[in-house]
Amino acid sequence: FEVRSPEEAPVLAARLVTGTPAGGPLPPLAMRLATTRGTNALLERRGAPTALWITRGFGDLLEIGTQQRPELFALRVEKPAPLYAEVVEVPERLAADGSVLRPLDVEALAPVAERLVRSGVRVAAVALMHSFRNPAHEHALRDLLLRAGFEAVSCSADLAPFIRLLPRAETAVVDAYLDPTLSGYLAGVRGALGGGRLHVMTSAGGLVRPEDFRPRDSLLSGPAGGVVGAALAGRRSGFGRVVAFDMGGTSTDVARWQGDFEYVWEHEVGGAHLVAPALAIESVAAGGGSVCTLDAQGLRVGPESAGASPGPACYGAGGPLTVTDVNLLLGRLSPERFGIPVDPAPAEAALDALRRELRERTGEDAGREPLLAGFLEIADERMADAIRGISLRRGYDPAEHALVAFGGAGGQHACGVAARLGIGVVLVPPDAGLLSALGIGHAPLERFAERQVLRPLEEVEPEVAGWMEGMGEEASAAVAREGVARTGVEVRRRIVGLRYAGHDAALTVEWSPGVSLRAAFEERYAALYGHRPERRPVELESLRVVASTRVAEPEPVPPPEPHVPPAES
Repeated sequence: FEVRSPEEAPVLAARLVTGTPAGGPLPPLAMRLATTRGTNALLERRGAPTALWITRGFGDLLEIGTQQRPELFALRVEKPAPLYAEVVEVPERLAADGSVLRPLDVEALAPVAERLVRSGVRVAAVALMHSFRNPAHEHALRDLLLRAGFEAVSCSADLAPFIRLLPRAETAVVDAYLDPTLSGYLAGVRGALGGGRLHVMTSAGGLVRPEDFRPRDSLLSGPAGGVVGAALAGRRSGFGRVVAFDMGGTSTDVARWQGDFEYVWEHEVGGAHLVAPALAIESVAAGGGSVCTLDAQGLRVGPESAGASPGPACYGAGGPLTVTDVNLLLGRLSPERFGIPVDPAPAEAALDALRRELRERTGEDAGREPLLAGFLEIADERMADAIRGISLRRGYDPAEHALVAFGGAGGQHACGVAARLGIGVVLVPPDAGLLSALGIGHAPLERFAERQVLRPLEEVEPEVAGWMEGMGEEASAAVAREGVARTGVEVRRRIVGLRYAGHDAALTVEWSPGVSLRAAFEERYAALYGHRPERRPVELESLRVVASTRVAEPEPVPPPEPHVPPAES
């Protein structure tokens, strides 16, 4: 077999599993797929030329952004180039309630659309003011663009029907920018499968059909599979609270699970802001390939990575000193069981060069073992701090969780990270290197229903039950369209976003019949911030419902017998 294009890789796997020769038709099968195609295209800026159509007067909105500076004290500020190639300011305007202030003249925009198509821009993002209240103008513009020859149009009102034009527009641009890359990739896989079924993993940890899959939902699909797998490993071992610790070659992804998944409704990937459901995953640039070096502040681990080529120094291809080399030189990595040849000599040489540099700068001779141990502690601390971000900083004690270590390097660093957090139980599944794939195999078919409310809680709380019932029906029907019997579909979560009047950020609480939303919100607020404002009205910001296929409980795995070393004679 020879892999000539990315879409052939999963098909090759299917041929190897089924024993089908190259060129022959595959037997009917079901494939579940997570992909980094969209993530890589975004990070490497290899998306399609995109036109942003936005309400007149807001053409530079995405360049202005929030005016937040990622590096506050940087003397040389370099703004990233926008993802879109063209901006078209649309003469239209809706009021805050969705009523029309200035009608949209669609035909007047036809020559602009035709010019863009002739110039090679065939993908568009549409984001108009207040379209979350009334998407009519966005939909009319979408229809015009498709008639003019555009191949894909992403409407912000369909992708993120919420207040705030900036994040809606950013989401639409990312979705449009990645659409040709992902739609072409999935079409290639589906074509090779023939009559087989294909489902794609989303950033929220569920599966959808390719026709329902949006590029904005793809950017964390791989890490999401790992979180699902970690939750499965925890349930198998009888733990109701786990921290997923996925350490790979370039980065480490961590997440928390407590009976169900934690979601975020906005997240950032590669500098792009997205409004889309995703598992609450924290990533840090520390992995087995993270470069160990010296800078003006002292020892440093990452964020640079040696990658697969040249790789760590011990690969013998001229790579730098990395965390993998540190583990090898400390005797924490067995060359015989590593799977590929590794040589301690280049790693030792890279360490000696770093020691010489340190001696020239400071006049002190750092010992070999203390220097290696220092790099190890820095790496462990960076990963432990990522776990604090998804636990302590959200009001949860990591010591009350088990740490599920997986990924290529997770088992090596799990105990060091757990010790820093007071975690007393570390689980290393037997399939740790494949846990993300295992998680995708156990992920449910899933759909979300979302609704913006933005009204005082005391006015609308009696209506919440009816809204939840209708949204539950909507999400369940979307799952059932996959051919699943309605008895096999459950409304798994009912989530309410609440905030104090005058606040911008909302906190989410679970809703069930009879629950006091204000009491639940104030309890969550106090747990997170340590106090609660008195006599301040609460606003109901949003409602979300998650419906999915029922997931069978895994068979418990009995713990292994403890190893007792033989008594010395």
